[in-house]
Amino acid sequence: MQLGLQIPDYTWPGGPARLGADLATVARAADDAGFGFISVMDHFFQIRGVGPAEREMLEAYTTLGYLAAHTSRAKLLTLVTGAVYRYPGVLAKIVTTLDVLSGGRAWLGIGAAWNEQEAKGLGIPFPPVAERFERLEETLQICLQMWNGDETPYRGTHYELDRPLNSPQALTKPHPPIMIGGGGERKTLRFVARYAQACNLFPTPDLARKLDVLRAHCDEEGRVYDEISKSCYFIFDVGPKGEKANEVIDSLGGLAAMGFDTAIGAVANVWEITPLEIIGSQVIPAVADL
Repeated sequence: MQLGLQIPDYTWPGGPARLGADLATVARAADDAGFGFISVMDHFFQIRGVGPAEREMLEAYTTLGYLAAHTSRAKLLTLVTGAVYRYPGVLAKIVTTLDVLSGGRAWLGIGAAWNEQEAKGLGIPFPPVAERFERLEETLQICLQMWNGDETPYRGTHYELDRPLNSPQALTKPHPPIMIGGGGERKTLRFVARYAQACNLFPTPDLARKLDVLRAHCDEEGRVYDEISKSCYFIFDVGPKGEKANEVIDSLGGLAAMGFDTAIGAVANVWEITPLEIIGSQVIPAVADL
């Protein structure tokens, strides 16, 4: 099992003046500890469940570019990009740029978007949910076409591209892996089976059923279920001195037994660095062969 660090909160003790240096320190520590992924949220306002909207929030892809310069091994992605927040052709260029400049470490994490408050707050069009899923599918098609080097015009319901040129191409072959976030059974998991290399689910009581639904969609799409990486969101709280490390290991073992090969999530008090070091020395080796 691989572990990934998610950074959902930038309200740290040092404040904005120290945020760049502190973020670089956290990223280097996670990279050195053996985290397979470093991810950030694609939000412009802080989200409910983490804090009030007014708390500090950095733009995702600017942040990932910064993290790329301070790391050398971990894969870099958003968990997950809101499909309606950027034009698809521009998003393909953004992820390609991240892949090239990071030496082939970019993934495209993507979903249909849900935070209407931040979209309307910043003047971003936010169509109804059915249209957002239509735009998500067209975005996936456009990214794959551009990464395939196909410059023929794309004509969709919502997007038209006269020449989807992508130069330079991504270093990752055949293209940066796509991780689709969300557990919607009718559309989201069907898109995973049709387009993606990975999915990310939240740890709800119906996790096992979600995987069964994904398997059924794979059968319908002619896709090999085991080819798709299964990731679950996870809160890493090992305690100030590692006293909860065994609890974390046991919980990750339970996810592995269900069929998950990756756990990505926040680390409590990540800016203190010690939790990352504890995870690197105690948890990552213990779950590596799960």
